[in-house]
Amino acid sequence: MPGSHNGESLGHDPEAVKRHPTLFRAIRRRLNPAWRRSDITVTDEQAVKRAVKAASLGNAMEWFDFGIYSYLAVTIGDVFYSGLDGGARTLASLGTFAVTFIVRPLGGLFFGPLGDRIGRKQVLAATMLLMATATFCVGLIPGYSTIGVWAPVLLIFFRLLQGFSTGGEYGGASTFIAEYAPDKKRGFFGSFLEFGTLAGYSAAASMAAVLQYTLSADDLVSWGWRIPFLVGGPLGVVGIYLRLKLDETPAFQRMAREARDAREAREGVRGEGAEVLGGTGVPSGAEGSEATGESDGTGPPGDGVPAPQAAPSQPHLSENAPRREFSKIFKEQWAVLVLCIALVGAYNVTDYMLLSYMPTYLTDTLHYEPSHGTFILVGTMLLMMCVINRVGRLNDRYGRKPLLMTGMLGFLVLTVPAFLLLKQGSFPSVICGMLMLGFSLVCLLGTMSAALPALFPTDVRYGSLSIGYNISASLFGGTTPLVMDGLVALTDDDQMPAYYTTLFAVVGVISVLAMQETAQKPLKGSPPSVATQREAKELARRSQAPQSPAF
Repeated sequence: MPGSHNGESLGHDPEAVKRHPTLFRAIRRRLNPAWRRSDITVTDEQAVKRAVKAASLGNAMEWFDFGIYSYLAVTIGDVFYSGLDGGARTLASLGTFAVTFIVRPLGGLFFGPLGDRIGRKQVLAATMLLMATATFCVGLIPGYSTIGVWAPVLLIFFRLLQGFSTGGEYGGASTFIAEYAPDKKRGFFGSFLEFGTLAGYSAAASMAAVLQYTLSADDLVSWGWRIPFLVGGPLGVVGIYLRLKLDETPAFQRMAREARDAREAREGVRGEGAEVLGGTGVPSGAEGSEATGESDGTGPPGDGVPAPQAAPSQPHLSENAPRREFSKIFKEQWAVLVLCIALVGAYNVTDYMLLSYMPTYLTDTLHYEPSHGTFILVGTMLLMMCVINRVGRLNDRYGRKPLLMTGMLGFLVLTVPAFLLLKQGSFPSVICGMLMLGFSLVCLLGTMSAALPALFPTDVRYGSLSIGYNISASLFGGTTPLVMDGLVALTDDDQMPAYYTTLFAVVGVISVLAMQETAQKPLKGSPPSVATQREAKELARRSQAPQSPAF
């Protein structure tokens, strides 16, 4: 892949580089062959928009489900845990919310590598089917007063099914958009994925607020809580239809084509070898050439140094057994995987704090009216939806790291003051506190879906991102409402959620400092992706132009 390697960055002695400029120029060209026009992907704008729409709708449905549960957590506790006292009832309901995250890593381990083998589209359709079915079934479960302990058992079962399907959702959806989008607009198109997150949360919060405002407490417990879950089923059918209508991503199609060509080449070499063995004998050096993957001299010219070829003995990941896939992810990508877990941990704690736990905090801890707290949150999310695509454009222009750092520093500095404003109770102070938190979060939401897929190469992107994201979400994200509510109950300090968020903001700042900038660059393991034929020709021309050595 073309890049910016020079002799010093590769670990060579700078003095040796100066003494042998021709040699090291040849090395650079071997490692970074010039792009040909045929190597560069020109995206179809309509196809990109369809991909963004399908991926965003699935994400919206996922967060609609998670949002409606968290916004109705108190009511769901009354329905399924009526045998417990009030405080324990809410904790049990939040615990059921958190239990879905136990199986999310299992879903990531299953769906992620599967998406790297058979394709992104089929796996995303399967996760949507599971999510829609489980969400619809939750709305059909009888309450504790009807079937006793089987009510929470069934609730936990379907929540586990939701968690398993969600394990393949975010990694696949963000990979899908990232691989469809042109390099210079990946942040903008990726921001629509989190636009779907906010849309799902806003729809859930709005529906919960309307139900709480229009129904009596008895009617809400009796039948009203079921409506949002029953609505989730038909929404899922629409999402499945949209996803099945799409083509595979250009990056995956190219990768699969190269794997097929490599397989056919290996089979051809084996066939020729069998003929030679059956005739005059094995030609000298033939076996060694195949084993070492020596070039035949084809490819981009470079001072007489042949271009590198993929070694036939290393098949593409889609041809390997699952055991090898996990080995490649955990052995070769472990450092980036750790960075992903830390980055997602900070991001998820801030996300779930504001979008999931805040209504419970305002109602149970600060004693707001349920509908009032929910309407305030809806207003905050609608404002975030108005600016999130602007954030996507900004991180395309200025980079992912500056926007991510702005969000992390915002939570580091503003979280405690924001919670103090919420505690004041007056309408202006509450609005100001929510906007401070919303500003910080939208910087993360509008950037993360473009930054995370770029951490990993194409052949293990879906699997690595799904595993890293869901391990982190299980350990830190899904447990956020339960941990925060438990800390408040344990310490009798209503500022504990602010301290917990600030702690993870520190982790986020360190993680952003450790990551590499990826804006306006090709995804790892993929050729450049541009929006027009003109851009492709210009990029190929610049890539093939002679460059002065950078010593």
